[in-house]
Amino acid sequence: MRMKAIVAGVGMTRFAKHIDTGLKALGAEAVQAALADAGMASEQIEAAYVGNAMAGIITGQECIRGQVVLRSLGIGRIPVVNIDNACGSGSTALQQACAMVTAGCYDVVLVLGVEKLYHPDKMRTFTALAGGTDIEELKAMLAGLRSDKAAGSDNPERSSRGSVAMEFYAGVARNHMRQYGTTVEQIAGVSAKNSLHGSMNQRAQFRDVLTVADVLAAPMIEEPLTRPMCSPIGDGAAAVVLVSERKARELGIDKPVRVVTSVLHSGWDHEPGQLDSVTLCAREAYEEAGVGIQDVDVIELHDASAIGELVAYEALGLCARGESGRLIDEGATRLGGRLPVNTSGGLLRKGHPVGATGVAQIVELTEQLTGRSGQRQVEGAKIALAQNGGGVVGREAASMCVTVLAR
Repeated sequence: MRMKAIVAGVGMTRFAKHIDTGLKALGAEAVQAALADAGMASEQIEAAYVGNAMAGIITGQECIRGQVVLRSLGIGRIPVVNIDNACGSGSTALQQACAMVTAGCYDVVLVLGVEKLYHPDKMRTFTALAGGTDIEELKAMLAGLRSDKAAGSDNPERSSRGSVAMEFYAGVARNHMRQYGTTVEQIAGVSAKNSLHGSMNQRAQFRDVLTVADVLAAPMIEEPLTRPMCSPIGDGAAAVVLVSERKARELGIDKPVRVVTSVLHSGWDHEPGQLDSVTLCAREAYEEAGVGIQDVDVIELHDASAIGELVAYEALGLCARGESGRLIDEGATRLGGRLPVNTSGGLLRKGHPVGATGVAQIVELTEQLTGRSGQRQVEGAKIALAQNGGGVVGREAASMCVTVLAR
């Protein structure tokens, strides 16, 4: 669907370990920042879409998460739609909100992504994250991954630190290395690049600059992935205020950032090498937006693991299948390269509070398109793309979303 929604304002917290800060306070900070950026009052919001995936297990708050957070801001009465779509919760909330604005149902909609993942009991966090898989098939999936690891690894005794997601990504990495000759140095290069970008982002969870050697020397999480190759858990929130074209004219927004399209699909069973959800979403997004990858100036993508960024390069069309490592060697996707990727630091350095991630990508890209990214600014950026997915079904992400923004 070609969208007609316009981004009027954005805001977010720093992504970090906010042990003593609850969902309500995190959400309030992001919402208030977005409203201030838009120059609007909370009374003008006509509906809200709230992305959150893990509160039920981490905090015990179920069912009415969005209503609870917004009530603390004095926002009530309006429709509040709670969306849980694993790591794609925030982008799904945005896609649904844009569709409602495009359909003419609302003129002003709030999109909020908010999450707490830190908990004194680390196993509670791992349990919550494992819920993003088919739990009836989880044992068989892990057995297959561990069998593959034992057969192809030089260090099969080095086992998982508890993250099902990183076992999955490690399997993807090993397959990519075997099939295409991708090196562990190239995978580490993604983390090093994103650490440079994140060092310039005051809202990033980690801001130290890492070299490839630093990444490779870090503790192993799941072979071949060291700690900096894996996105950290985090707490945080991000918010976007969307308005219709009519409302944008009323507000005097003369150089709008438009959500040109936002494409959402679910994963499905297919053979390796066949059409996947990222490729499908990207193809539809390019067609609906009337652009190609050559027209895009900046990308925020779902680097839950460093290998995930390389695989996304191929699916989004930055390079042919199996050639993504070369882009890292060439510096093509770092600031100053031909197509900067994850200027925020990505999930690897900015952090990954699951429900907030997809909305935070839109915050970063909106600021890029309006020239507000400081040292991270991509000069002349006019078209931006966000790719965000979540969960695992079979060999696929359970949810996948690609969004194109333009100014």
